[in-house]
Amino acid sequence: MSDPSFPNHAYVVDPTLGHRRADAWLTVRTPDGELLTGTAVTVAQRSHAFLFGCIGFDFIELANDELSGAHAEAAQRLADAWFELFNFATLPFYWGNFEPVRGQPDTARILKTAHWFADRGAVVKGHPLAWHSVTAPWLRDLSSAEIAAVQSDRITREVAEFRGVIDMWDVINEVVIMPIFDKDDNGITRMCRDLGRVGTIRMVFDRARTANPTATLMLNDFDMSAAFECLIEGCLETGITIDAIGLQSHMHQGYWGEDKTLETTDRFARYGLPIHFTESTLLSGHLMPPDIVDLNDYQIAEWPSTTEGEARQADEMVRHYRTLLSHPAVEAITYWGITDVGAWLNAPVGFVRADGTPKPAFDAMRSLIKEEWWLPPSPITTDAEGRLRVSGFLGDYDISAGGRTGRFVLAQPGETNLEVSLSAH
Repeated sequence: MSDPSFPNHAYVVDPTLGHRRADAWLTVRTPDGELLTGTAVTVAQRSHAFLFGCIGFDFIELANDELSGAHAEAAQRLADAWFELFNFATLPFYWGNFEPVRGQPDTARILKTAHWFADRGAVVKGHPLAWHSVTAPWLRDLSSAEIAAVQSDRITREVAEFRGVIDMWDVINEVVIMPIFDKDDNGITRMCRDLGRVGTIRMVFDRARTANPTATLMLNDFDMSAAFECLIEGCLETGITIDAIGLQSHMHQGYWGEDKTLETTDRFARYGLPIHFTESTLLSGHLMPPDIVDLNDYQIAEWPSTTEGEARQADEMVRHYRTLLSHPAVEAITYWGITDVGAWLNAPVGFVRADGTPKPAFDAMRSLIKEEWWLPPSPITTDAEGRLRVSGFLGDYDISAGGRTGRFVLAQPGETNLEVSLSAH
């Protein structure tokens, strides 16, 4: 597609990930402002700026103290594994589950879960505020105009009540198919058919923006065709402000490969908006047959993880993440499930087997995120001017010396000068 309205942003793919690193001269001062000269200090990375994400659906009961005994212990082990890899959690706001009875939303439990993740250093996103699937059954009894009104009110309620702990949303999901979806009469499809795709998007984005003007609001879809590009263009041309584009990549029928992944990313990055790969999966069992058009149509009782499949998954996982991080437009990757237990379509997609043991993909990704792409605690001596040089991935860092600590952020790629004061303890 070519349209002079959009500048076709040029991104240089860099497998060395230079665009995700910074070199900083750090000036260190004592609590009283004096330069800390000739002193051994330790610098350690705390977190990545890049959002390595996963759904947090598995931990709602744990966060709400609803488990005990062996179940609580198993959930805690899984949570420990989650935080070994991820710093970005997606929580469920599927209307049919969140508010199955009108006026009785599950706000308290999900809000407590959101705080549980945030207290442990994770960024939290809500998914989704509007979607035609898993939606409230009571919408079927309403007219299209009434549905639009309660949908708008629902967005205002959720975005306002979760503001400050969830400031990122998949505002609307899978709009390309929404007005022609024919699996059931869900209400939202009727509303979208009457308002049109762009009109529906404008309504839900306006409501979300009003409820939280500083939130990151995303348009998310599984349709990677020109239809989604046309929809994005229609929204931007009519003045709808989209903060990021969400691309789904459920690879149940096989890994996309580097070329398709980069080609897809380039097509959607040309609008100059950040790209989030919002729903990624790779199988560790047999692949779904290629003739299946709607992935939901392939559901079988048993879909085991296999030794051969796990080796393939680990290899493809590393390739997928390396490829996406090499593209400067990509800000986040959300994997759709840490465990095979309760996985979407019962598919073996997790990093952890149903018995709780880690697959090779877990170790492979940990070696990337927490070793190859991580600055371990490093002793460095400041010079006569109280300076030291730090080279690392964008993110948050600790610096310590003699029981005193400080923090700094590598926020921009390239060369930078920073100053940090150590606090007394």
